[in-house]
This record gives sequence, C-alpha cells and structure tokens, in this order.
Amino acid sequence: MVTDQFLIETALSCGAAKAAVIAGEQIDLNDEYRRICESNGCGGYGRCWMCPPHTGTIEENMAAVRSFPKGLLFQTIGQLEDSFDIEGMQEAKRIHLQVCQRLLDATKPVFTGRTLYLGAGGCGLCETCAIIQNEPCRFPDRAMPPMEGYGIGVANTASSTELKYINGQNTVTYFGLVLFDEA
Repeated sequence: MVTDQFLIETALSCGAAKAAVIAGEQIDLNDEYRRICESNGCGGYGRCWMCPPHTGTIEENMAAVRSFPKGLLFQTIGQLEDSFDIEGMQEAKRIHLQVCQRLLDATKPVFTGRTLYLGAGGCGLCETCAIIQNEPCRFPDRAMPPMEGYGIGVANTASSTELKYINGQNTVTYFGLVLFDEA
C-alpha cells in the first residue's frame, strides 16, 4: 500500500514546493468557481480540449471530484521581479506544468484504482491546442484540466493544509491536485 508520506515525498522530489494528502471532504466545491474559467482570463475557455466547456458540465465535473476519497494537493512557487512580471508568471506556469508531468509519470504506476489529474489554468502541453485545427487532443493521457473548471475553490481547499495560497510579495503560486482511490 502506498502511504501518504510516500506521495508527499514523491511530489516534492518532482519539484513541488509543498504537498499534502487531503480527504475528499476537504475539497471546496462550488459551481461559482467555474465562472473563473468562463471569464476566460487565461484565454483557454473554449480554445483548449482540457478547458470548459469541453471537459463536461460543472455538475458532471463536481460529481467526479466527489467520487474520490483522497487527493494529493501540491504547489509550486515562482519568484517574480514585481507584481507586473508577466514573463515571470509564464515561466513559473511552465515550470509548474513540468512538475505536473513528472508527478504524473511518478505516480501513475503506483495507483491501483481510478485517478484524476488536475492542473492550474489551461493545459499548456501544446503551443496551440489541437482543437484550433478541429483535431482530437494530441496527449489525452497527459493533458490536465484546471481545478477551477471542476468547481474547486483552490484557496479554500488549501486553507485546511499547510500550503499557503499566497506565499509573499513577488511570488506566484500554482496548484495541482491528483485525485485517487486508495493506492
């Protein structure tokens, strides 16, 4: 059996700044969080296979989250020159995506049940999503939908752990979540 400590250590070894195993009941779910996606602040809404509305209805997504008893919540923290450092935010997001992919590779083999990997913002695996060319997802086994698209309140979910949503001036924090049945 895979222990919580093993999963946390695996996340840290993959580059996460912090990680915690949480019970499914600790996940803050509300359909209002989907509005973050619908506001299209990241530009992915309707333009990425892993972004709403292509990931299913909010009711389906929240039901999927509720069906998992546990999750591995993890974060990466990027340093910025200042609060307007868009390039720094994009670089931190790129690094977060790499951590997500390393964690997928490291944990997929240890889970014996169902899993659902969720990331931050749009998928980001491809420079241009295949949906733009009306083609299927190029990496359906690696692509990760955003937590908000599944109705997850990231700040409230993190508040029940030692993971901080805000990690100081001139930082940007990205979260990911691996939902799983018992490993």
